[in-house]
Amino acid sequence: MKHSIIRRTLIVCGIGLMVLGIYRGEAAMIWQKAVYVCLECIGIG
Repeated sequence: MKHSIIRRTLIVCGIGLMVLGIYRGEAAMIWQKAVYVCLECIGIG
């Protein structure tokens, strides 16, 4: 029972932090950095 409560709490906290990051625009910034890394690996950028 104790593990179930801890697991659910961590899941809710994780989802909350993801929503906060998306709200702050961090998802777009990470996406942009990922595109730059991919372009550098391919040799285009």
